Amino acid sequence: MTTITPASAASSFEALSLTVPTGLWIDGASRPASDGSSFGVLDPASGDVLAEVASASVDDALAAVDAAAAAAVGWAAVAPRQKAEILRRAFELMIERQDDLARLITLENGKALTDARSEVVYAAEFFRWYSEEAVRIQGTVETAPSGANRIVVVHQPVGVALLITPWNFPAAMATRKIGPALAAGCTMVLKPASETPLTALALVAILEEAGVPAGVVNVIPSKRSGAISSTLLADGRVRKISFTGSTEVGRVLLELSAKTVVNASMELGGNAPFLVLESANLDDAVAGAMVAKLRNGGEACTAANRFFVHRSVAQEFSERLAAAMRSLVVGPGLDAATNIGPLVNEETRSKVASLVEGAVGEGAQVLVGGRSVAGAGYFYEPTVLVGVAAGSAILGEEIFGPVAPIVVFDDVAEAIRLANSTEYGLVSYVYAADLAEGLRVSEALESGMVGLNRAVVSDPAAPFGGVKQSGLGREGGHEGVLDYMESKYIAVSW
Repeated sequence: MTTITPASAASSFEALSLTVPTGLWIDGASRPASDGSSFGVLDPASGDVLAEVASASVDDALAAVDAAAAAAVGWAAVAPRQKAEILRRAFELMIERQDDLARLITLENGKALTDARSEVVYAAEFFRWYSEEAVRIQGTVETAPSGANRIVVVHQPVGVALLITPWNFPAAMATRKIGPALAAGCTMVLKPASETPLTALALVAILEEAGVPAGVVNVIPSKRSGAISSTLLADGRVRKISFTGSTEVGRVLLELSAKTVVNASMELGGNAPFLVLESANLDDAVAGAMVAKLRNGGEACTAANRFFVHRSVAQEFSERLAAAMRSLVVGPGLDAATNIGPLVNEETRSKVASLVEGAVGEGAQVLVGGRSVAGAGYFYEPTVLVGVAAGSAILGEEIFGPVAPIVVFDDVAEAIRLANSTEYGLVSYVYAADLAEGLRVSEALESGMVGLNRAVVSDPAAPFGGVKQSGLGREGGHEGVLDYMESKYIAVSW
């Protein structure tokens, strides 16, 4: 594989033709933190500081809730068509500025520019989809079984929402929450990951340009996540939390939400199995594995994490996957030749390296990769491991890096058992030319989503979410907007 030496990216940030506030965005204006604190946002390809961003205090977070609460009645009353037009305009502005938005994502996240461009288009689609859903929020009318009255059901916005997003898809994870919340009539406080706050700040500037009133969307980057979350979830005005991140943090937030019975949606960790059945078309399976494993450099909750391959095709699949990974270019995301950018920080790279070393210590063999890249930035080589034991530690948690551990199986029942042997259940992948067998396996897998002969499951029109400890609720589709609404039943006679 080829590696490219990264260069300083600070000047690239300054050259963007994009409004990127670096203060807190509260009630339609950028402001410094009340105590003057800030933190540096790093370029993962070089370790350079891109920008200093204000770090919200608890008081700042409460001020954001004040703004959201004050704007709530007015926004809820806005006509559905007007909400739809605003969301549609936000979509258009994102598409117009997709190149600069992609470069911004790459600068603070590290992902290859091709991945960043795909993310921007995907993220913008949530605004377009929910512009269409905003005018299709329907209630019901029916006659009670007794005939005594009518049962009228209407949907109303749940209230002020706290949105907490991760660093791996800084645009898409924000729009996937903001879009339905706006369509439902909710106001919100968005707390982006401290690794990637700049994209969220660029998005709120676009939203207000599109016509979102001041106070409806507030953005509070902060290094004080725990204190802010606990304070806001104890505030009676906050009636919704939507969180995307680790299962460990999700458990804490659910415990805090329980104290005030806050409506909670959780999109948590994954440990996605990738099953290659005996009948699989290996051209398709290898191409799919490259996408399912390496989108965003493997830093995705939907990333294929455990490869279960039938013994009859295991050697050929492994060798072809290794050859495909060997051809990749590792380097700074802004370089046009780069296929795999850096991991987001040193902590993430160290975890990946530790998992690989542990697997090798347990008997796995490295077909390609298996090392950190020396020099600046947080790079790790695309890696294929074979001979991985079914009980290996690397199979027990999200790798969040470009590493594919391969386990061989002999029968489909064994593969299903191994795939389901996890507390997670977000997504699974199945490759089988025998469609009937593929569908039977898909139904048997314990996950909220399955990619059958397909490496990408994410779609704004589809319900995204997991089972078991991978989360609660669904994002995307019509279900996504209903997650930001409460059903009200009116008994009436006429």
